[in-house]
Amino acid sequence: MKHLLAFLLLASLLSPLHAAELKTLPGNVASALELPGLTGGKVNLTDLRGKVVLVNFWATWCPPCRKEMPSMNRLAEKLAGKPFAILGVDAGESAEEVRAFLRQVPVNFPILLDEEGSSLKPWQVFVFPTSYIIDKQGRLRFGLVGSIEWDAPDTLARIEALMRQ
Repeated sequence: MKHLLAFLLLASLLSPLHAAELKTLPGNVASALELPGLTGGKVNLTDLRGKVVLVNFWATWCPPCRKEMPSMNRLAEKLAGKPFAILGVDAGESAEEVRAFLRQVPVNFPILLDEEGSSLKPWQVFVFPTSYIIDKQGRLRFGLVGSIEWDAPDTLARIEALMRQ
């Protein structure tokens, strides 16, 4: 596990810090995802069917992750009450580390804990942040390696179009 996290750290540091671009995906069914939530209980992606879901894999030590968190928070606020959800999946860190980070950068969406990094391989996460947008039927529609302003008009339009489908 330490080697995987060291690799992810190196890859994240070597990746560009500028915003990336959403890539259209072929629509395969998303991998299973069931993890403990930071505030307790387990969160299962399948329970969110009927909603468009942004799944963001991140870590507190990742500068691009820190940069994009506020825009994800604004996106969650803009789409509150609509068929949309965000799941932030912190990989390789303890609940205490994540809570300390969230005291500095608070969010209003669920944070899931993957302390062992077991979800990284099935979700093909090699760099932080890595994000996926899943449609209402549970299919992968967009993917992103790197950070983005999630509440930018073009990104918001793509998400809203999926919500209308």
